[in-house]
Amino acid sequence: MSLIVGMITVDSLDPGPLAIWWAAQLGGTIIEENDGWFYIVEVAGGVNWAFQKVPDPTPGKNRIHVDLTTEDLDAEVSRLIAAGAREHRSENMGDFRWVTLVDPDGNQFCVSGAHN
Repeated sequence: MSLIVGMITVDSLDPGPLAIWWAAQLGGTIIEENDGWFYIVEVAGGVNWAFQKVPDPTPGKNRIHVDLTTEDLDAEVSRLIAAGAREHRSENMGDFRWVTLVDPDGNQFCVSGAHN
């Protein structure tokens, strides 16, 4: 048996603004909106993201989070912060560096430089 990632789904009290924010950050497009409770963001060359309305998102730290990579870590972190993310912490392991950020809804995600 093999699995493939069908979609990354994020729970939210107000998924519309969060879907718009992530679509802008990923260069994606909202391709579906179901009466304000479920949005799908199509990401060219990547996995689609969904944002669904729930009455009570999981409190505290995410048990699952997204790891994103970029060629220019500092520039991308600066861009994300300017767009409304906030930095949680920065880490390195040898020559590998990453930054944990928090999106406008409080979800943590990591951005790292290209790792060879």
